[in-house]
Amino acid sequence: MNSRRNFLSGAGAITGALAAASVSRVALAALPEPVIQSKPDTMAPLVPDSGRPYNPVVTLNGWTLPWRMNAGVKEFHLVAEPVVREMAPGFKAHLWGYNGQSPGPTIEVVEGDRVRVFVTNRLPEHTSVHWHGQRLPNGMDGVSGLTQKAIEPGKTFVYEFVARHPGTFMYHPHADEMAQMAMGMMGFWVTHPRGRHPLIDQVDRDFVFLLNAYDIEPGSATPKIMTMLDFNLWSWNSRIFPGIDSLNVRQGDRVRIRMGNLTMTNHPIHLHGHSFTVTGTDGGPVPKSARWPEVTTDVAVGQMRQLEFVADEQGDWAVHCHKSHHTMNAMGHDVPTMIGVDHRKVVRELTDLIPDYMVMGERGMADMAQMEMPLPDNTAPMMTGQGPFGAVEMGGMFSVLKVRRGQPAGDYRDPGWFKHPAGSVAREVAGALPDAPAAAAPGTGAMPRQAPAATDVEVQIRKPNGHAGHH
Repeated sequence: MNSRRNFLSGAGAITGALAAASVSRVALAALPEPVIQSKPDTMAPLVPDSGRPYNPVVTLNGWTLPWRMNAGVKEFHLVAEPVVREMAPGFKAHLWGYNGQSPGPTIEVVEGDRVRVFVTNRLPEHTSVHWHGQRLPNGMDGVSGLTQKAIEPGKTFVYEFVARHPGTFMYHPHADEMAQMAMGMMGFWVTHPRGRHPLIDQVDRDFVFLLNAYDIEPGSATPKIMTMLDFNLWSWNSRIFPGIDSLNVRQGDRVRIRMGNLTMTNHPIHLHGHSFTVTGTDGGPVPKSARWPEVTTDVAVGQMRQLEFVADEQGDWAVHCHKSHHTMNAMGHDVPTMIGVDHRKVVRELTDLIPDYMVMGERGMADMAQMEMPLPDNTAPMMTGQGPFGAVEMGGMFSVLKVRRGQPAGDYRDPGWFKHPAGSVAREVAGALPDAPAAAAPGTGAMPRQAPAATDVEVQIRKPNGHAGHH
């Protein structure tokens, strides 16, 4: 992390504080120094050194925002600004975010904390911050024009409220929302329980990330903000596979994964090798009587989901959105399908005229993961990522849960690829295959035909004459 010590130089940068927060001019003159993060790596959990203790989360390809204690109030400083986000190695996007990143840093507090968040606007237009899912005074809800004046460029507002309920939340603008969220303005918020909670178990690993999506044309770097459905980059915390870090845990760990969805569609998130229960939403902890085992949970637009499981199976287990086109990168929506058509001669002639011409192969799309075709600068390949057995042929919302017996407690380093025990990997069958045994009897259908009646049955119908006698 690094700080921009002269970030707020000039008196104009600290004007315009939200009056409802009743913060003195002295406090405004000494704002907490903004902490800026430029790396897209998963940072270590931020263990609290002041305030109430809690077990910190780990933000996938992100970090937790430091704070200062001021007369018993936990103070944070968010800076809304244009950022450059590396979405995958070699591919960067020009986004809007907070404190140097998109999404912004995770904010962690404890139930009962009085929280004060300073928000400085360095965007070219006004903004606001809505604290999604929080119970707070109406004037702190962050809807510009309805509950507050918008934060104009160069101004700093302050929000202050008590974190009343433990749970999984997020923050995002409620000002020019379609443009600002399409540009990446969002962040995660976790309120930890003050003490033992009957519906919130202790876990060994607690991961958080947001589901977001962008429409960035190949060779470009800025999202198209008017897109409503045809996004081509589906991401977790503005990272696309293979740029998404793996979730590294120790065998036997109780693991919690918290997700929030700020895309334009739902995402069925699927975990291989394990089953889990949904233990919380943005409405709070789920009663234990309402939980059941799942391997896939659907996260709808604007929802948070908190799932938990015991990582009891060693290996490298895929975790991904189960919408197949959400595990692709930079996919064009008007690419023709040529499966079954030998079009190699035509493609050769077309590429002489249009070097970037691309069409789905006649055998499907898997060949495209192996093709070394030229791509425009700053373009992520559609399917990429190499595993221990070859191309993974995935992109977008895809990562790996790495469960290891020898992973030390609290160690989040990537342990490398799993070393499978001998004889435990699917393999090609060598030699001639034995004949498959035939069934002893052909069996019957689910609805066998009944024997026809011995004699025909004539149905007698008497039609009423007029309507007399009908009621």
